[in-house]
Amino acid sequence: MRVSSISIQNFRRLEKVQIDIEERESIFVGPNNSGKTSATAIFRCFLGGRDFKIHDFSVARIADFDAFTATDDASKLPKISLDLWFTIDPTSIAFGRVFTLLPKLSDLTRVGIRLSYEVADAKTLRESYEAAYPHKDDGTRAKTLAQYLALDGNLGRHFAVCYFSLDEKRQDGAPTETLTSQLAPDEGKRLLKHLIRVEFVDAQRNINDDDSSRSNRLSSAFAAFYQKNLEQAGHAADAHSVIDANNKLLTEHYANQFEPLIKLIKHLGVPSINDRELRIISSLSPESALRGNTELLYVDPGRQHELPELYNGLGFKNLIYMAIQAQHFHSQWVMTAENRPLCLMIFIEEPEVHLHAQVQQAFISNIWQVINQSAEAAGEPALVPQLVVTTHSSHIMEAVDFEKVRYFQRCYIEGETAAESIRNASVVHSLRAFQPEVEMVDEKRIEPAESLAFLKRYLRLTHCDLFFADAAILVEGAVEKLLMPSMIERAAGRLRTTYLTILEVGGAYAHRFEGLLSFLHIPYLVITDLDSVVPTGYPRACRADLAGARTSNASLKKLCGITTVAELMALTPAQRQQAEKDRCISFQTDILVTEGETQATMRPRTLEEAILYENFGLLRSGVLSIDTHIPALLSDAYQAVYEQVRSDSFKKTDFAMDILACTQEWVVPSYIAEGLSWLESRLDPVREADTTAKAAGTEGA
Repeated sequence: MRVSSISIQNFRRLEKVQIDIEERESIFVGPNNSGKTSATAIFRCFLGGRDFKIHDFSVARIADFDAFTATDDASKLPKISLDLWFTIDPTSIAFGRVFTLLPKLSDLTRVGIRLSYEVADAKTLRESYEAAYPHKDDGTRAKTLAQYLALDGNLGRHFAVCYFSLDEKRQDGAPTETLTSQLAPDEGKRLLKHLIRVEFVDAQRNINDDDSSRSNRLSSAFAAFYQKNLEQAGHAADAHSVIDANNKLLTEHYANQFEPLIKLIKHLGVPSINDRELRIISSLSPESALRGNTELLYVDPGRQHELPELYNGLGFKNLIYMAIQAQHFHSQWVMTAENRPLCLMIFIEEPEVHLHAQVQQAFISNIWQVINQSAEAAGEPALVPQLVVTTHSSHIMEAVDFEKVRYFQRCYIEGETAAESIRNASVVHSLRAFQPEVEMVDEKRIEPAESLAFLKRYLRLTHCDLFFADAAILVEGAVEKLLMPSMIERAAGRLRTTYLTILEVGGAYAHRFEGLLSFLHIPYLVITDLDSVVPTGYPRACRADLAGARTSNASLKKLCGITTVAELMALTPAQRQQAEKDRCISFQTDILVTEGETQATMRPRTLEEAILYENFGLLRSGVLSIDTHIPALLSDAYQAVYEQVRSDSFKKTDFAMDILACTQEWVVPSYIAEGLSWLESRLDPVREADTTAKAAGTEGA
């Protein structure tokens, strides 16, 4: 039996989300403040003993408390709910237990229970609130109902958890309807206890070197594991007289008991063969009276030199701590002799803390190695938990299957827009549900399986940080990627306060990301080249102003739906800024170059040409050089630059480095500046609106 999906309503950012849970591990990713931690916190509140707070209600629901005081309608009071859906095999032994608990199931493979945090007695709540804050002379109260519930445990006194069994009613042509049957509180608690157990490895593990109250010493973790999971040594009758003998015996006892775990830890990636070994010794004293105190030492096997716990790195401690916790939680579950919960979920928050990249990549497999060993040792190889890992690590992402990722996207509360609010809500996308569409590129049919395989390979090898970014910029190659930070600083400085991922995809592959970025609702800017070619015959490169020139750029043809340079030049800014698809397509446009009394329109084919035409004065003065003579006539200079940039002798990366090293101010190509400005306004619409309003006010004055 396993948890197959969860639904959350009105909890913090998670106004109304549904999350599919994988059989083994599910990976929660997304930008900062996108709701990943909230998805873990709701389990703490309902199943982990943490008290609800008034601020656990979503922002949009706080006003509902005032609506209740105005109307006395109890239905106005908000509720926080968590629906747990379980998949069960009707042929398994567990099915008998579930059927006994819920004998009215219509679907014998799916079980559901709802936990709802709601008002216990609306009338009593109203009376208590009015007694505490009666109306003042002006008809107002000193505090709102929400403020009253935030004080002195008032929320816990008036709200309680209610339990409902869930069933689904399916009808042809209509959405599935969820049916609820309320359970008595005791019955609900009993049912929940039989169905699931949850454990947590916190993000803030505070694995420090001291004994402060906020620290988790590894020695304490080993001691706790020993006390609850391993065989205990007998107490000495007279500690004062036999303390040394007992210390020796207990040290040998610990060595035997911990040998499998220590061996496993040695294969977690650290320490390497040259690092010190671990040894656990007994450190009993007459004062401690054999209370199970232990210390963790790091031992040089050659010199037998022992160092205390604080002398090893935090990354190693963090990894060992998580391994111990995972095995401890699993062992406690397996060792539950009576009415063992049918499911165990272990939430691991931000495991990447202090771990170097290689260990992050191996983390998931290492944790499963620990758990599988525990299951084998207990004689229950099939009795394994489900892991939920929240992470900001692209290295952990690289090591898991694409389909196991759940992406948390920040969004606006329903009914609100950018002009009046910030993104106070979130939605969750399961990448298992993502399926690319059939594509036709240059009359070649690209099947969804091929597109999906490409995306998986690309993201695994290069840019898993896409899932943590506010927006994406897709560029042609290394030169654009190298120059982009400097261009952002010059053309759209506010983007420096956002988290952007820059994907180096080339003109042939940018369109491959269209489906995924739309599925994830990530805004993106495509910066690509015109790549002009001759009108007929073999697609040889030509100057971009050649009459009838076409583009060989697959992304431009797919994303803009046109094939000629003239059609691309005719697109308006609004047509390039495809707001309905939350993207902007930027490519080279005409540049008017002025030199004295002479002017010429130059149409660049590539980024390098665009930079040179926009900064023609620097090229003419020699501040920028492309190792060729620049003729006096602008028309001849246009041809010379085009030919040199296309030549094999032109080194694009060297040119980019020269731009970055340039001591004089240079201009960002206008097509890139336009795209960056669009992205800036898209990511910071409130400030953009404020700036526009201030400018209008100044003009009016």
